Order: sequence, then C-alpha cells, then structure tokens
Amino acid sequence: MKEIVSSGYSVWIGDSSLSKLDLSSYSKIAILVDQNTKRDCLCKLPKIDNSVIIEVKSGEDKKTISTCNFIWKKLTEYQFDRNSLLINLGGGVIGDMGGFCASTYKRGINFIQIPTTLLAMVDASIGGKLGVDFKDLKNQIGVFNNPKSIFIYPEFLETLPENELKSGFAEVVKHALIADKALWSKITSLPFENLDWKEIITTSIDIKNNIVISDPLEKGERKKLNFGHTYGHAIESFYLKKGTPILHGEAVFIGLILETELSNLSLDDKLEIKNYILSNFSLPHPPKKSELLPFLANDKKNKDGKISFSLLNQIGECSADHLFSSDEL
Repeated sequence: MKEIVSSGYSVWIGDSSLSKLDLSSYSKIAILVDQNTKRDCLCKLPKIDNSVIIEVKSGEDKKTISTCNFIWKKLTEYQFDRNSLLINLGGGVIGDMGGFCASTYKRGINFIQIPTTLLAMVDASIGGKLGVDFKDLKNQIGVFNNPKSIFIYPEFLETLPENELKSGFAEVVKHALIADKALWSKITSLPFENLDWKEIITTSIDIKNNIVISDPLEKGERKKLNFGHTYGHAIESFYLKKGTPILHGEAVFIGLILETELSNLSLDDKLEIKNYILSNFSLPHPPKKSELLPFLANDKKNKDGKISFSLLNQIGECSADHLFSSDEL
C-alpha cells in the first residue's frame, strides 16, 4: 500500500486500506452511491457497522442542486449531526457532488472519497474542488474543501466498461503533457491494454498533488491543470444542453486537441499529440467553434471579457493565462 501525503490528508493506494481506518469517533456514517457503484463496488469494501446507504441516479446530468436537495434531505431524515461522516463511493460526479453536500450540510461535515473510475482516481478526487453543474454549465456552483482521506482501489477499474476507462485516461494524458515528458513517452510507447494501472495512477496523482499543494486555490500554478478543459467543459456543456451527454474524458480529449492547436508548439509536436489521441480513442463529433462560444463566454476563468486558456510551451511544460477574444478563436 502506498501513501501520498497532501494538504491535511493522505491518499492511500491499495486494496485493504479502508479497513485500517478508525471510524468509531463518528456519530453516524452514510455511504453515497449510484446504482452502478452500489452493484459493483459496495460489496468490495470492508463492512462498516451502522452505516446507511444513500443512492442517487448516475450520470453527469444528475450532478445538480436537485440531487443535492435529495442528499441533504436524506442526511436530515437520518438525523446526521456535525460529527457525522459521508463516504463518497463513485466516479467524479459522486465525489464532486457528495463532497459539496458534505461541505455545506450543517456548515460542513467530514467526508472521505473512494473513487471508482480512472477519471476520479487520477483527477476528480484530488485537490478539493467540489460542486455541481448549473444551467447546463459545468461546475458553476461549488467550493474548495479537502476530504479526510482518499482511498484508491485499483481493482475497481475492472468494473468499468472500456469507454469509461479510456475516458478517464484523458486526465492521465493531460498530466503527462503539462508536467511529465517521461510519462508521455511511456504511455505513447505502450499499447493501452499493457499499461500498469497502479503505476500510472500513482504517477498521475503525484503530478496533480504536487501542483495542488503549491497552489490550493488556483491562483497561479494550479491553472495549468485546466489545459484541455476550457474547450472541454464547453463541449461537455454543449452536449448536456442538447440532452445527449458525453463522457467528461471524451470532451477533454477533444479539448486537448483544440488547445494543442492554440499552443506555441512545433508542427511535429502538434501532430504527435493529435495523432496519438485520434488513433487510440473513439471520440464524439466536435461541435462547431461558433456553437461553443456561448459556453466559453461563461467560463469561470475568463478575464476582462476574454477567454483564458492554459497552453503548452512544449510537451511536459505548460503555462496559464493565455487570453483570446471570441474573434481570435
């Protein structure tokens, strides 16, 4: 079992770490699940005495204030007090939304993240960003708050369909491109099915964790993690509004390609990144840039009426605050 120390909490990577956690000090414990994690993952956890299950429907389109109302209602019905604990067992939606609900219920109760998707393991659960979508816009309502602990069980990846696994890999690719050329060389030199997941997860978490520790509230260095996400979130919002949601990683992969094009890279590097993504991952049809402008205009990072991007200086190095007007895009 490996421990990665973050700001006030630890990330534990292993298959039996939760059983070592002392939960006796909590007055009540709830486990937040969706139908998938209730079926495939809950049975793999050590039994937690006197815990209750709160089940919500899966999907990005359920990451809303309405679903939060349901979770808060259940916590209230079960008479959870401020000494209670919420365990979020799921992917990015469960982790973001469950953490947000815990952080706001009675002005905040403790929560633990147990991510069950590759996306959540390497990205969404790390760094304390929590929240929900609003008016078809990604993560418009939220807070920064860290969990008590994060527990990574790599065997949960075996429960995922291939498209979910490949979607989560978009964040691994992003981490390699912004901060680790050696990781980029490794993942591009091996067939996807031959990757060592525990090694990939650990390396990717290390990259994000080091960035987050240096800049927890995204004032500077942490902005690099937005590479691929300005366009990516706009694409995801476009499909949400259309009523045909796509996976977060699918949108990010398209965002990585589009934001690589904006980056000051050599043509060879741009083609290397684009060809790797398109030859290894099946992606939805990208919307026209004109269709994305209304969503880009509402991006949280915008400044002085311009759209802000984090872009590559070279493979393995990134910088933030590149501003573009709508006409320039």
